[in-house]
Amino acid sequence: MNKDFSVDNEYIYSLLEQENKVSDAQVEEILARAETLAGLNHRDIAALLSTDNETHWQRIFRIAGKIKREVYGDRVVVFAPLYVSDSCVNNCTYCGFRADNKFPRRRLTMDELRSEVRALEQMGHKRLALEAGEDPVNCPLDYILECIREVYTMKFNNGAIRRINVNIGATGIEDYKHLKAAEIGTYILFQETYHRETYEKVHISGPKADYTYHLTAFDRSMQAGLDDVGAGVLFGLYDYKFEVLALMLHNEHLEKRFGVGFHTISVPRIREAAGVKNAAFPYAVNDETFRKIVAILRLAVPYTGIILSTRETPEMRKELINAGVSQISAGSRTDVGGYSKSTNSDSTEQFSTVDNRAASDVICWLMDEGLVPSFCTACYRKGRTGDRFMELAKAGEIKNVCLPNGLLTLKEYALDYGDEDFGTKVDDFIINMLAQLDSEQVRQRVITNLKSLENGERDVFL
Repeated sequence: MNKDFSVDNEYIYSLLEQENKVSDAQVEEILARAETLAGLNHRDIAALLSTDNETHWQRIFRIAGKIKREVYGDRVVVFAPLYVSDSCVNNCTYCGFRADNKFPRRRLTMDELRSEVRALEQMGHKRLALEAGEDPVNCPLDYILECIREVYTMKFNNGAIRRINVNIGATGIEDYKHLKAAEIGTYILFQETYHRETYEKVHISGPKADYTYHLTAFDRSMQAGLDDVGAGVLFGLYDYKFEVLALMLHNEHLEKRFGVGFHTISVPRIREAAGVKNAAFPYAVNDETFRKIVAILRLAVPYTGIILSTRETPEMRKELINAGVSQISAGSRTDVGGYSKSTNSDSTEQFSTVDNRAASDVICWLMDEGLVPSFCTACYRKGRTGDRFMELAKAGEIKNVCLPNGLLTLKEYALDYGDEDFGTKVDDFIINMLAQLDSEQVRQRVITNLKSLENGERDVFL
């Protein structure tokens, strides 16, 4: 199978129509299989999307939470976006950076970039998602690569930024090879909507308006050697059932062609931004539907990270973590230079954030919910990427790596950024969490590494 991915609208519509007639017994069989962490194919997903049986949905939510705990334990990865440029030649109707919006465009100088990264590091962040508008003249790939090199070479009293994921526009194989050589983490690209007619309607002009080129970007990136790729749909642009099925068909395509599917899936919902009003999007999903989307994704791809941004309220984030989300942003700004400047009254955000708590408050909140805030980047740096990560995860071993390493990064965070009271809170929290580890050998390794951190070592992991 060497062809690039394509979307067959009629096939997806027919799936939804056929699976709408699925029996309760068939749904029960699908859920029993999902509970074994076997994952689901797109026909199974179509059946679950079509059920309106409340008993089924209660079981779906329960299984989603169980899968989340079994695969990842109680840890939640924490990261922050880093916007380096809002220059964009695309005219996307849902985006605050769209070309028709008239505001002073800018990209960070290297001095400004360093100020932003210092501000993020002072929050405790070690994992960043580099974001930029698409502008080949004012924000070329060479500039992105320069930013990556600069961030990786910065040193702080408390270490360095350890992983940079990159979310930039679709490009060619040679450019993806340059990103690979720059040692990025995950290459992230949102399809936004898989429905071609809607895609062409909301992407009025610019290189992103080329539906096919954008849709096949992951084929090119994986041909270039980027084995960690992250997808996303902007829910609210078109019918969510169609989008979920197309997303899963895309994942199946990558698994068949390259041996590994999406490393992460992002689940943003349409939000207001400069020149953008929600009323213009009749397919916007409500909270209950959104919860169903996340739960089905967790059943479908149990070993894939699900990412939630600060578009959602703290209450909704809590619900969605319980439904399967495994990564969240904290203390986020969606404007260029937003972390380091004293006032943001003149800034233009890509979209409106809802959870505006400080990163430290999010960390405390996660702990109060019995969850481990994790700044871990060990898998990437130990070569556990692509199919190697999936092999470890499917063998049931990732929990014995992710949770311990999450505890170690939390201890490091407390030592470097917390006060005495916070340090005591973290120590008590870690003691309780250590008791949950299944392996005594792993527990003792964690205890040894905790002592190393207290003695001044940093960046220790399993």
